This record gives sequence, structure tokens and C-alpha cells, in this order.
Amino acid sequence: MPIYALGDYEPDIHPDAFVMPEAIIIGRVTIGAEASIWSGAVLRGDDNDIFVGAGSSVQDNAVLHVTEEWSTTVGERCTIGHLAHIEGGVVHDEALVGTGAIVLHDAEVGERALVGAGAVVPGGMKVPPGTIAVGTPAKIREGVDTVPLILPGVQNYLDRRIRYMGELRRLD
Repeated sequence: MPIYALGDYEPDIHPDAFVMPEAIIIGRVTIGAEASIWSGAVLRGDDNDIFVGAGSSVQDNAVLHVTEEWSTTVGERCTIGHLAHIEGGVVHDEALVGTGAIVLHDAEVGERALVGAGAVVPGGMKVPPGTIAVGTPAKIREGVDTVPLILPGVQNYLDRRIRYMGELRRLD
């Protein structure tokens, strides 16, 4: 898998994490225990830090990047959906950023909050814990139980990580 140092900065990947061979990890990146990084995902910590917490999944073709001012943090047991983009934002524990969603500079996605597919969380926006953010720009929907929408997917990717660590083999 392409894991690159950038100058003196080397990624720190926990031995219990799973990183697909086609993912790209560069520079100031820390990946926690039981996290999974899937095909085509790019985590580029060139100007600041990227942290992916324990048990989180960064799914296929997602991009995590930073700015000089803003690091990117994904808490524990989070789901970052396929094609999602997080740049200089914070995603708190057990939150979900849906397929193709974007979370920008200084934005925060609260604990157990859900950012819907294709939504854009603009810079500086705070998505409160346990709410849903949908649309472009994102608007907040309250009063929805997000737990059954988030936690089964977290467990699915924890289980998938174990299967891939034990069964994945290249054939060419």
C-alpha cells in the first residue's frame, strides 16, 4: 500500500487497523486501532494533522485533507462514506458522514450526528449532536433517532475489517 513520509512526518498506523492496498496515506496521519481505510481513500496530512479514531471506517474514494490552519479529526467509531470529503473539519464520536458529503474548514459534526449523502457542511457550521444535516448548504433536522441509522453500519465495518484482514488475497 502506498504509505508515504513527507519530510520528517511519517504516518502512524495502529497495528490493528486495516488499510486497503489501494488507499494512499501521506505525512501527518494517525490511524487508531480497529480503524479501516478502504480502496481509493486518500488521507493527505501535508500542512497539518489528520487523526482517525479507533473503530472508524473511511470508505472507498473518500478524501481527508487539511489546511495550514485546520487539522482534520475523525473521532471513534465514525463512518466516513464513499466519496466523502473532509477538509479541516471535526467529526465527533459515532457520527456518520454520508456518501459524497463534504465537511469543510472549521466545521463540526457532533457526536452521533448524521450528514446525509451529498450534503455540504460549510466552513464554521456546527451540526449538533444527534441531529441530521441534509442539503446544500446543509440544514439541520432534529428529533430523529440517529442511533439505528449509524451504529449498525459501524459494526458492519468492524466485522468487515476482520474478514478482510483474514481473507483478502491478491490474484494477479
